Amino acid sequence: MDIKRVFLIVLDGVGVGELPDAEKYGDVGSNTVGNIAEALGGLSLPNMEKAGLGKIIPIKGVSAHVPGGIWGKMAEKSPGKDTTTGHWEMAGLILDHPFPTFPQGFPERIIREFCKQTGKGVIGNKVASGTVIIEELGEEHLKTGDLIVYTSADSVFQIAAHEEVVPLEELYRYCEIARKILTGPDAVGRVIARPFLGEPGAFYRTAGRKDFSVEPFGPTILDRMKEAGYTVYGVGKIEDIFNNRGLTDSNHTHNNQETLAFVSELLDRDFRGLVFANCIDFDMIYGHRNDVVGFAKALKAVDDWLGENVGKLREGDVMIFTGDHGGDPTTASTDHSREYTLLLVIGPGLPENVNLGIRETFADVAATLSQWFDLGKWPVGKAFEI
Repeated sequence: MDIKRVFLIVLDGVGVGELPDAEKYGDVGSNTVGNIAEALGGLSLPNMEKAGLGKIIPIKGVSAHVPGGIWGKMAEKSPGKDTTTGHWEMAGLILDHPFPTFPQGFPERIIREFCKQTGKGVIGNKVASGTVIIEELGEEHLKTGDLIVYTSADSVFQIAAHEEVVPLEELYRYCEIARKILTGPDAVGRVIARPFLGEPGAFYRTAGRKDFSVEPFGPTILDRMKEAGYTVYGVGKIEDIFNNRGLTDSNHTHNNQETLAFVSELLDRDFRGLVFANCIDFDMIYGHRNDVVGFAKALKAVDDWLGENVGKLREGDVMIFTGDHGGDPTTASTDHSREYTLLLVIGPGLPENVNLGIRETFADVAATLSQWFDLGKWPVGKAFEI
């Protein structure tokens, strides 16, 4: 196969059923796409259906009998169920221990050092929903200037601040301070700036979110491709997840619509290499808020986009749809879920009716890219047999 361009599109939080170890994570019964379909009496996703979506798992409304397609599902080998872990594994890095979480809030030693280095007070310091905590503490923040610090079930240190009290660049500087403090056993996956605006009772988060991820602990397939002279585009929060490593160009789009619109632009450009794109809305807007209808509409929007753009794929192009973890909005939990992720491979001239089976690790993506772009055998994972 002479592969020239690969469009790797991550549907953030789109899972297809619980992993065997889901019980350890409190996620028994999670099945993001399957449960949404059941809850709504079926889904209509004709373009992903043609690609083989209905052959991965039973999905009400999505046929398993449409001819063609290259499909499978992927298991996460790393412990955890967060964005950084999932994307790193896709890029060829398997973690041997999960990023630390702080279900009781951050220890006093961390908060004390953070206050010392920033010169700011801290309120919150607990597990909380981002929208809820700014309603709860936003007014106090306006009065005192203290930073709202909180976490979640994920490995994150989040700092919320009103943009009229703490300008964006200042908030980002505080995040950089936190990132330097949170090392070793305290090295959370991400420090996240969570700016907001508005008045008490009507606060709203703005588009100035910025993630400060821990540095990848080894070379990724992005690094290797860049070193080999290939183009590597990061679209969405990819630059944050990899600390800008391994990218030749980046567009930090803020939502699914912007992300997919830019991928459409890239489909029209001439280059040889990889587009690594993240569609964040499934996780950020719908999964964490248990919005089943919104999640389904977002899936339909991606399906419509695929139908409008699949014709732009050229000979030597491959488009891959997958996910980084689950985010089942039908369960009581508002956190990520430990699930298999979908795997759909699309491209002109590819074989039809290929079942890629259950992949043992997301790192099979890196192994496949390494093979397709003549970079040798990747140390972990197994390349797709297409």
